[in-house]
Amino acid sequence: LPVTVKTRLSWDSESITIDKIAEPLQDTGIKALTIHGRTRTQLYKGTADWRLIGDVKNNPNIHIPIIGNGDVTDGPSAQEKIDKYGVDGIMIGRGAIGKPWVFDEIRYFLENGEKFSDLSIEKKVEIARFHFNKSLELKEGNRGFYEMRRHFALYFKGLPDFKQIRLKLLTSMDV
Repeated sequence: LPVTVKTRLSWDSESITIDKIAEPLQDTGIKALTIHGRTRTQLYKGTADWRLIGDVKNNPNIHIPIIGNGDVTDGPSAQEKIDKYGVDGIMIGRGAIGKPWVFDEIRYFLENGEKFSDLSIEKKVEIARFHFNKSLELKEGNRGFYEMRRHFALYFKGLPDFKQIRLKLLTSMDV
């Protein structure tokens, strides 16, 4: 079966190694390399360094697809990363938490060059219900319920007077 690798730039900013390990990884036979543009010590803080992802992609010795990850949250940010760094694909991580329609939004932007229309509250509620039911169905015990609390808080972020409901969603102990 094809094997791919996802990695970060390195452990910390003092020991960036992605440029040194990309070719040896390719030489082992992997079929694609996904690079998260932060170090392990950064976790998810700061800004992803796409310059280093672009350096790997534009290395003439690299022949496998390079997929970039980090700070892609919508269509324009995806398009900018593709255009500026030449990556073969984009991976979305935290940008999908509380916004699972981000994939449709990005696809729409890449195909049409314009932003996706904002979803109505009713549509977001419909998606949230579906997501919640699937989470309960697929995860054991109350795990699905507890994991959904942060998603719900983000589904409706920015709504006026949402603070009290958000607090209830984040702290609720029962389904």
